[in-house]
Amino acid sequence: MDEIIIVELPNQKVMGMRKKGKYKELIPGMLQQLFPHIVGFGYDVCSGPPMFICHEKTVEEVMEADRTGTADVEVAVPISRDIDETEDMKIYELPGGKMVKILHKGPYDQMDAVYEKLFNWIKQNEKSITGPTREVYLNNPNEVGEEE
Repeated sequence: MDEIIIVELPNQKVMGMRKKGKYKELIPGMLQQLFPHIVGFGYDVCSGPPMFICHEKTVEEVMEADRTGTADVEVAVPISRDIDETEDMKIYELPGGKMVKILHKGPYDQMDAVYEKLFNWIKQNEKSITGPTREVYLNNPNEVGEEE
């Protein structure tokens, strides 16, 4: 499950929201606002799973921003066509490019070890983070067990 690979992703049209605060306090609520708005225009509008986009670039920045409640928290859902925007929900193109990918299967509280492995791999392989990181949610924690 912890295999690290390099992938090339295309640009994606998404609808997203962005706020400042603490990750665990904002991400679930933002997704609970965003997803129903999008599927209100039809389930065919969603063209991929929801994601969290992290604008802090190092583990230290993430920890400090979360501790102080100043994290730059963004969530987005890929969409297949334009729909109505709101004051908080905007459509934009999420840039693609070459990215490092790792798949985590298990409880969210075990994610720190996965991120540590990923950031160590990036450093050891002389790669660099040039943009926001993405955490893509492949299932719904309300529908599957913690081990999934």
